[in-house]
Amino acid sequence: MFKEAHIYLRSANILFVNTIESYTFGTIIIDGEEISHDLIIYPDRLDTSWWRVQGHSLAIEDLREALEYGPDVLIVGTGANGRMRFPDETQEHIRSCGIELIITDTGHACEVYNELKDEKNTVAVLHLTC
Repeated sequence: MFKEAHIYLRSANILFVNTIESYTFGTIIIDGEEISHDLIIYPDRLDTSWWRVQGHSLAIEDLREALEYGPDVLIVGTGANGRMRFPDETQEHIRSCGIELIITDTGHACEVYNELKDEKNTVAVLHLTC
């Protein structure tokens, strides 16, 4: 399921704010907008300028704004093949803030985000390539 060329996630008859319609390596479509770089999805907006200090490793500094938003759930999409590293100390810091943390490949992260976004205050940080 996650190895398909595209993962389509939107119902044809139901529209939600910041609904992920599809994801494929390097590209995501959210509410009709095609985005070709890493991003953070908040319930009320998209941060399409997000980038990490260390490239393929996720640090607390990279997540500061997302954590300040105060999500109940933080979903981390580690790339199509799950190659973005997420150090244990960063994970521990997030959990110590009382935030539920879900770490998975980006295809699955997109599915989980769409499932949770209307139930909980959910933020997703997504690495779109490797």
